[in-house]
Amino acid sequence: MKNIDSKGHVTGKSIYLDDIPLIQGTRFGVVFDSPIAHGTITSIDYSKALVLPGVIKIITHEDIPGENQIGGIIPDEQLFASTEVHFVGQPIALIIAESDQIAFEARKLIEIDISKKDIIVDPREAQQKDLLIIPPRTFELGDTENSWENCAHIFEGQADSNGQEHLYIETQGAYAIPMENGHIRISSSTQGPTAVQRITARVLGVGMHKIEVDVVRIGGGFGGKEDQATPWAVMAALGVSILNLPVKVVLSRLDDMRMTGKRHPYSSDYKIGFSKDLKVMAYETTFYQNAGAAADLSPAVMARTLFHGTNSYFIPNVKMTAYSCKTNLPPNTAFRGFGGPQGMFVIESALSHAAKELGISKHKLQKNNLLINGDEFPYGQIADGVELNSIWQEMESKFDIGSIEKEMDEFNSSHTDVKKGFSLMPVTFGISFTKTPMNQARALVHIYTDGSVGVSTGAVEMGQGVNTKMLQIVAHVFLIDPKRVKLESTNTTRVANTSPSAASSTADLNGKALQKACNTLLERLKTCAADHLGVSSKDITLKNGMVYTNENPTDLTWEQLVMMAFLKRICLTENGHYATPKINFDMKKEKGHPFAYHVYGLALTQVTLDCIRGTYDFDAVKIVHDFGKTMNPSVDFGQVEGGLIQGMGWMTMEDLCYNDRGQLLSNTLSTYKIPDIYSVPKTVTIEPLETNGNDMAILKSKAVGEPPLMYGIGAYFAIDQAIKSFNPNFNSTFDAPFTHEKVLMALYGSLVSE
Repeated sequence: MKNIDSKGHVTGKSIYLDDIPLIQGTRFGVVFDSPIAHGTITSIDYSKALVLPGVIKIITHEDIPGENQIGGIIPDEQLFASTEVHFVGQPIALIIAESDQIAFEARKLIEIDISKKDIIVDPREAQQKDLLIIPPRTFELGDTENSWENCAHIFEGQADSNGQEHLYIETQGAYAIPMENGHIRISSSTQGPTAVQRITARVLGVGMHKIEVDVVRIGGGFGGKEDQATPWAVMAALGVSILNLPVKVVLSRLDDMRMTGKRHPYSSDYKIGFSKDLKVMAYETTFYQNAGAAADLSPAVMARTLFHGTNSYFIPNVKMTAYSCKTNLPPNTAFRGFGGPQGMFVIESALSHAAKELGISKHKLQKNNLLINGDEFPYGQIADGVELNSIWQEMESKFDIGSIEKEMDEFNSSHTDVKKGFSLMPVTFGISFTKTPMNQARALVHIYTDGSVGVSTGAVEMGQGVNTKMLQIVAHVFLIDPKRVKLESTNTTRVANTSPSAASSTADLNGKALQKACNTLLERLKTCAADHLGVSSKDITLKNGMVYTNENPTDLTWEQLVMMAFLKRICLTENGHYATPKINFDMKKEKGHPFAYHVYGLALTQVTLDCIRGTYDFDAVKIVHDFGKTMNPSVDFGQVEGGLIQGMGWMTMEDLCYNDRGQLLSNTLSTYKIPDIYSVPKTVTIEPLETNGNDMAILKSKAVGEPPLMYGIGAYFAIDQAIKSFNPNFNSTFDAPFTHEKVLMALYGSLVSE
């Protein structure tokens, strides 16, 4: 089945936030935010802004009827700053006017005086000053302290990865509408409708039942709309509660980039030790996460870094410690991979360092240390269903790694100013929310008397094709024409207490809940048909809109059966609830079984480097990926391609720059570069690994949202290898992204110093 939303997207018929018709009397909100990164507010003068024609109201913390608090994991973030500001872009007030234009003009008229305080933007400095979001966490396996003396080779170094702007096509925004009896309906561009509902109720001082959140779809999220979509929805609802008029708050692109958090930058130290036969015997690393000014999702992101800190390798002795460091940047947040890529980059850097010093190909170290069934992860889960060796063999069989390496060496020996490089990037990524209670979902299914079906789930469609997969599940269970199924918007009234659409778990959780609801309804209908036909329900099957007994067609149609069930007063509505079994984690012991399953894959990246200009072209990326039993190859392949390019952008060109005053310098699309059609690989080849799938995945089709992003890490190390072919004296700094400027300095830096 093709993605059911594609036609709507390309024809402009898909409904996004800005496509919702405005109700008469709608007012528009623009945020007034802090111009400096840290200080005490000494005075604010709103008088000039308030007298501007068309300005209705300026809302501040003093107007909040409930709590001035939007923190999720930790209550440490105010909706509107009251006495202090902690980052450039921190909201201080909401200007409500008759139009956006008027509100923007009013913002220019506000006068504020802030007494400046010390500003910290470096996570290592924050850690030294004990400015932490939460206490540090450590994952351990074996005994690293006593393992070093048994290592034949030991290497130490530092690896840093920068942040990443989400740059979703649709900026943050919400539209709130007053309803009867003090109820408020919010249309929000959010991955987490329940979070919006919960926090809005907290700020307004009302019950969650008073707040309805509705999401048709969102124009991209990538984690940036998991928690960070919440404040703008709360502001809109607060405006409604005060004015009793509809209020729309949509951030401009510049405001969005300045005010919102990004992927977490990390600075990390590593120490890795090998035996004589080049098995990794010990690995120790310290992660310094730049959390920004408040917790947001940083504690959970930090945990995911630890969960994926050893990537695809078994290491008997591991000690990984992570610090979530409080700085004066916007609170950083979820981004596709959720901390996993940052951890994987460090161990891949350590292996690259070792390979150079040992004078061998990195991929030999990688292959020599791959996980196998029965190995223990540092967090206590025992590896099961591991496909890494099969994937590696498939890569060698399909693409011949040895020949690629030989051709590269021959090219480099015969070319002076152009060099080639390649890398292999294995990926092992756990699927589940690492907070166990979040691994649950609900679905609501109605069968109407004409045989059509209405479906509500907690899944938010944001371009990943989850709507298509939900439709496939209904059609798979009932074996009816998908055109007879309507997917409702994601709504907190129809489906309550949802987990966010995140962690690559949306299809699994919501799909399993939907499958349970549909199967329950199916059994009721089969029982009804069996009673009518005088057979056992076990003999009944439904397909192609007809009822069958023992695979023989009857005269009873799907529509007739549904009406028959209705006339017999059989319930044609069902709620399905699914909770992922088996998973658990003890944070006191830092051990458990946090993941339903793992996704495995391997990417081979080839690059050609212009050593005169410092520019590079990616010739090809070849991927062998573990889809399980993919339920929709076109959707899943699209996710792999998109994730790959997004990861390559993070590793090569998306250079997030703040100055020492906490001001974002890469604050426009002219100063923040993302991959375009000219910077993507010339070819991307995806080979699905033939497996039996996993029962914990919906229809045995494994999650595919996040894992492919990590393939992009290979781009960094392919470039690194090409540089070393030109400049053997180059010592890798492992400082991502590898921009063209950094490449040029790497090509000639050590040569110039000589």
